[in-house]
Amino acid sequence: MSVAHDILRQLRVEPGDKANLHKRDPGWKAGPPFDGMASPELKKLARERLQQFVDELAEAQELLWASDTHAVLVIFQALDAAGKDGTIKHVMSGVNPQGCQVYSFKQPSAEERDHNFLWRASRALPERGRIGIFNRSYYEDVLVVRVHPELLDSQQLPGDSPRGKRLWRQRYEDINAFEQHLDRNGTKIVKFFLHLSREEQRRRFLARLEDPEKHWKVSPSDLPERAHWDDYMKAFEDALTATSTEHAPWYVIPADHKYLMRTLVAGVLTTTIQSLGLSFPTVDPEKQAAIDKARAELLAEA
Repeated sequence: MSVAHDILRQLRVEPGDKANLHKRDPGWKAGPPFDGMASPELKKLARERLQQFVDELAEAQELLWASDTHAVLVIFQALDAAGKDGTIKHVMSGVNPQGCQVYSFKQPSAEERDHNFLWRASRALPERGRIGIFNRSYYEDVLVVRVHPELLDSQQLPGDSPRGKRLWRQRYEDINAFEQHLDRNGTKIVKFFLHLSREEQRRRFLARLEDPEKHWKVSPSDLPERAHWDDYMKAFEDALTATSTEHAPWYVIPADHKYLMRTLVAGVLTTTIQSLGLSFPTVDPEKQAAIDKARAELLAEA
């Protein structure tokens, strides 16, 4: 299985087009010929391809580190139980830890509420040569906050700040400007929405409740938030449509089959870094002469 051009095209939300989440199948298996494969066969193929992508990603990350001209920011957004943590773990398993950082965004602190909604994300951006992963992100402020507008009361906004559609439109504009600024300065942004079906989320929640070793994953907010499913789908639809751009596109990854989801994420990420056209730095003649001399001296010792 390769993440070919036609698969990338189907996963990507084209700038200017609607995300059309209701038309995207969370159980999609990457189309023919994969749809006709038996599950064990497809799982085996996906896992083999995942390992190939992991190896390629490790090589791409080494180039990224050596060139020290670009950073990569990977954003994961999804509903609960979609598999963000597991995907990050599997996809990044071959990357040198020195060149990767993961940041999870929780409820904002008092200090963070004293700044604009993008401030805490800007503090966690990866430096050149590194891959930064946001497990959730500043998009929470147009997703969770949109579904629960009462949270705006804790954001200490000026009294004349807009509310409703105008507020969300302004935040989309702020996000697009922020991401364009990052792109212009060498940070490549890749955004993944892990698209989980409501039925699959129900099964995963039940699996957690029935397995004592998974009880630590259970949150009191799981079921109350599930009741807002339609509101979240509307918020995701609008956010992805408004903020998928050429410099920071969204990829909608079908998430009902974890093995396929991880492979697709790894493929998109690897392809994106490889497209940067990075190369190892060249050395100047003086340093090359020193290298040749040192090599000759070591060979002479033998």
